[in-house]
Amino acid sequence: MKINSRTFTRHQQADLLILLALSSLVAWYLHDAYSASSHFANLILILPVSVLVLVLCALDFITQLRGLHKAPLKLEPIASMLPAITLFVLFVLSLEWLGFDVGTFTFISAFLWLHGERRIKWILAYSMSFALLISLFFSAMLPYPLPMLILPSTY
Repeated sequence: MKINSRTFTRHQQADLLILLALSSLVAWYLHDAYSASSHFANLILILPVSVLVLVLCALDFITQLRGLHKAPLKLEPIASMLPAITLFVLFVLSLEWLGFDVGTFTFISAFLWLHGERRIKWILAYSMSFALLISLFFSAMLPYPLPMLILPSTY
């Protein structure tokens, strides 16, 4: 039986370490949440998301160990990511006075425009739908009121 002995590049080693760290943190968080309260209401979101993340980490770990990631990833230069990072920082900083609903709408619209989408009706419809759904979801799920400009902030 021939054993495939190959060495990992620094990039692959870093990927494997990040996967290991992520899965360890998720497992620790799941254990901590279960230790605090094993009631259904406490684990209704934590358990499925944690299991999903752990399964995805395991699949990616196995895939990398088997060498199925043969082609090196083409990394974008940092300068090309700075506009998106800046846009996200502005989004976070504007939430207090712009509100989560309008801030999310503005962020999604600007992000789509930044990435080349030029159909105004599509940008507006997609941004409005996403902002409405995510604002209503977080408003209902979070135990504290979100700052909103248009939608009612309920608790």
